Amino acid sequence: MKAQSSATTAPWIAVATDRDRPGLGILQAALGVIAFSLTFPATAWGLEGFGPWSLVAVRSVLAAVIAGGCLLGLRVPLPARRHWPGLAVVGAGVVLGFPLLTTLALQTSTTAHAAVVVGLLPLTTALCSALRVGTRPSRTFWTAALAGAAAVLAFTVQQSGGALSTADLYLFAALLVCAAGYTEGGRLARVMPGWHVIGWALVLCLPLTVLMATLALAQEPVRLTAHSVTGLLWVAVGSQFAGLVVWYRGMAAIGIPKASQLQLAQPLLTLVWSVLLLGEHLPVAAPLTAAAVLVCIAVTQRARG
Repeated sequence: MKAQSSATTAPWIAVATDRDRPGLGILQAALGVIAFSLTFPATAWGLEGFGPWSLVAVRSVLAAVIAGGCLLGLRVPLPARRHWPGLAVVGAGVVLGFPLLTTLALQTSTTAHAAVVVGLLPLTTALCSALRVGTRPSRTFWTAALAGAAAVLAFTVQQSGGALSTADLYLFAALLVCAAGYTEGGRLARVMPGWHVIGWALVLCLPLTVLMATLALAQEPVRLTAHSVTGLLWVAVGSQFAGLVVWYRGMAAIGIPKASQLQLAQPLLTLVWSVLLLGEHLPVAAPLTAAAVLVCIAVTQRARG
């Protein structure tokens, strides 16, 4: 009985310890941002050999198998009943909604254009957090957050020509569902380890994603190449599981609004990866925008909510 009690309480101690070390929380959230910044280029690679529905379904199934194996191997107990609705929101927004909508958008949109989503995501996540968990960041925080979001949005929209398309509708819808998933996941990560949050959300969606994968693979042609397989593996392991583990731990440690502002750097990181991995042209305005974003991030990290 004592061993069981110790095993079940250890994760809770870890969560509390992370909150006592904000520097570690910032590092974890930043690692999550780096992982996410590779998502769009990896998705573009994956689309070279998979259809959009197949890519999203298979990535979710692979991530769920990894997460489920970890949960089973470590004998992690089932979450309390009161946490399952929140896990369902995480699953709908982060496991299914955001990957599917952005993958559909990337069929006709460049990765640079799609970066408008992550440019607006920090502000949307902070707004969702204020509504859901009652956080009230300071006026300085909001000013810096809005300035950073405006800089990224102006940069990405100017580069894309500013025209709205079907891809834009997918991207804006993805923005909303992902912000809801991040907010709920960040809230849950304050009472359970972050990897438990995404792990159980993936497992919860597994029956649906297995069915979706079976139907999609029967309808969409598959062409296995080095790019398509590498892209699939990254979005499954890096973006869908490992990145979200450190991201939710970071949010639990430093708070949802502050962690979300680190994502202001994500569009510019995505552009860098797009140049290196996809051969896209990096606009001259990128360094200036990067400097403005870094200033905004510094201000938000110092502002007290």
